[in-house]
Amino acid sequence: MVVGDVLCAALAGLAGYVVRFGPEGGATPYASLWAALLLPLIWVGSMLVARSYEQRFLWVGAEEFRRVFFAAMMLLATLGTVSWAFRLEVARGFVVIAVPLAASLTLVHRYTQRQMLHRARRRGEHLQTTLLVGHRNAVAALDEQLDREAFHGYRVVGCCLPADQFRPEADAFNGLPVLGGLDEVADVVARYEVDTVAVLPCPELDGPALRRLGWDLEKTRAELLLAPAVTEIVGPRVRIRPVCGLPLMHMERPELTGIRRLGKALFDKVAASLGALFLLPVLLGLALAVKTTSRGPVFFRQERVGKDGQTFSMLKFRSMVVGADRMVDELAAASDGNGVLFKKKNDPRITSVGRVMRRYSLDELPQLFNVIRGHMSLVGPRPPLPSEVERYGFDMHRRFLVKPGLTGLWQISGRSDLSWDDSVRIDVRYVENWSLTFDFMILWKTVGAVVRGSGAY
Repeated sequence: MVVGDVLCAALAGLAGYVVRFGPEGGATPYASLWAALLLPLIWVGSMLVARSYEQRFLWVGAEEFRRVFFAAMMLLATLGTVSWAFRLEVARGFVVIAVPLAASLTLVHRYTQRQMLHRARRRGEHLQTTLLVGHRNAVAALDEQLDREAFHGYRVVGCCLPADQFRPEADAFNGLPVLGGLDEVADVVARYEVDTVAVLPCPELDGPALRRLGWDLEKTRAELLLAPAVTEIVGPRVRIRPVCGLPLMHMERPELTGIRRLGKALFDKVAASLGALFLLPVLLGLALAVKTTSRGPVFFRQERVGKDGQTFSMLKFRSMVVGADRMVDELAAASDGNGVLFKKKNDPRITSVGRVMRRYSLDELPQLFNVIRGHMSLVGPRPPLPSEVERYGFDMHRRFLVKPGLTGLWQISGRSDLSWDDSVRIDVRYVENWSLTFDFMILWKTVGAVVRGSGAY
């Protein structure tokens, strides 16, 4: 990673030098020449100060990229201050080109390396052996989630349960070897050379017990991870704050109102308007294809449930035969969905053009007009049918605190291939952890999800 960052900075320094002073170099100020030569070293120093090489910030989540941005901003400010204070003749054109280019190339390099690592982890390479500690149900749930998101790099090798929750003669639970009790964690870690210990909330492991476990694990190479009792709350909403000498986890309120929400609404309308204008030829071409290949209207309108439980008419290109919605009962027995959502991989109601549109989510493009009208957002939970809402549990109603989205976590996480529990979990996760940065990340990943077409049927 360090070598890649050095190469990115060297390439950016060369590009900035050539663009500013030309291939021949001309009358180059010595300060600018030295800045170009030393940029790789300066850039790596900035990345070190920004703590962008600490393993806890790498390979998963947006924090790694934020620290690269911070390093670039800090370097720009430092160069400006130093050149002004010591009256160094560093060409502003060189700095304006080289530093942003170094940051951009580094981001591309880091993203490429991350994708390569995630693919390797899915193949079973570069994994950390992990021991789960806690009660049976919590251990089973965490094991399933780690297995589902293998790109995080945790390979569960076993678990430690309370003594009253396993029998010595039965050495497996939920497919996991039971390697010991809660008082044997450190011994198990040493015996099996475990890399990571994930401890779930349980009354047997109170404050003093966890402190002693941490001391015992200091003698090994294992990391200690503590899972909070409140799940699906991540990122800026969670802070550890010292209160009366105790490290307490403070959970901020979700950002459901205020200036950031206003910014999201403004971004939605502007981006959707520009998107509809830019895609107008595509929209007209798809409309013509639908009209000329099957009988019926071009658009399909369907009642969906939006923010605060209010219904609205969602717009799509018609991808099925006329009256397809009345045929659901006939096909319900052969549904490939998850028990609540009706889906069928080889749905006989889909037209030939509709199959292509659904494969690449082109039938969803008219929802840009729903975004412009304020019924939907560019990013949000999937807009449900009223019949689905009738079957919702308490947790799922949390999604109605925000507008449904043209895309969202559901679309980039597998869509129709997800189980119902997974659909609930990711919708609640979005509502609880919403931010503009989160939205931009989902929009970026939507491009890859659309191209792959996984779960689209």
